[in-house]
Amino acid sequence: MICGVDEAGKGAVLGPMVVGGVGCEEMGDLPAGVKDSKVLTPKHRATLYDEITGSFPWTVIEVSAADIDRFREEMSMNTIVARAHAGVIAALAPQTAYVDACDVNEERYAATVTALGSPCPVIARHHADALFPVVSAASIVAKVSRDRRIIELQEAFGAIGSGYPSDPATIAYLREQIRADGVPPAFARKSWKTVEEMMRDRRQRSLGDFFA
Repeated sequence: MICGVDEAGKGAVLGPMVVGGVGCEEMGDLPAGVKDSKVLTPKHRATLYDEITGSFPWTVIEVSAADIDRFREEMSMNTIVARAHAGVIAALAPQTAYVDACDVNEERYAATVTALGSPCPVIARHHADALFPVVSAASIVAKVSRDRRIIELQEAFGAIGSGYPSDPATIAYLREQIRADGVPPAFARKSWKTVEEMMRDRRQRSLGDFFA
């Protein structure tokens, strides 16, 4: 068996990062239409997700915002991703793993994933989700899994947007929560520059009010 590994939510400021893995014997065995999840509609992703998870070995690892903050005290975000990639590969136990390289140096990233616990040879490539169907399948599993977690958060906490710093709805939600509560929500990545800057602005405003 070979497997593909990809992640969703690496750069988000709200919610978890989800790393997905899918196994198969041959890349041609995967459902027709499997491609990089970013170029698929949500409906098409959901259909392919059901086909993939219903017929092939798969797994996901979810890394919470709190875990990301804790890990970032000791390691880079790329190492956090590589560690999760290695965990997914270990769970699927393939003969070869294809992963989306989260480092400018593909070979170095492959070596990092191997050192962090991959039980098999690792092939790391930039844009692997567009190059290898098995990584495309993993990207679909990761993306749909994370989107469902974001929907759960939206149902519980309101209009949080997509969770990415580029999303005006996410930024508006964060600003309002920090203004109202004095702290970011529990599912925010407090080590992100976006949150750090908002917290600094709030402290400065509070000091200004105190000395006014």
